[in-house]
Amino acid sequence: MLYQELVIWKRNDERTATRYVCLMNVATRKYSVQSADFYRLPLRREDLENLQRQFVELFCESDPAQRAGAFDSPEAAIDAHDRHFA
Repeated sequence: MLYQELVIWKRNDERTATRYVCLMNVATRKYSVQSADFYRLPLRREDLENLQRQFVELFCESDPAQRAGAFDSPEAAIDAHDRHFA
């Protein structure tokens, strides 16, 4: 299967942000949240590298739609993700 990556940022406050990485299945045109990464200033290089490594490991280990669900829009995928982890 082929996936297209879509990155969506949420600014939480003046020191923190959330980066949602959604994957769209090219065949089904459905979206899944692959990861929600949380950033806090000041940033550390090792934190950024760790988030990237986790993203790739998770993608290789499991199908995004089976793990996180598949939705018609990125907004719906993010809403479901936030409700699940609230």
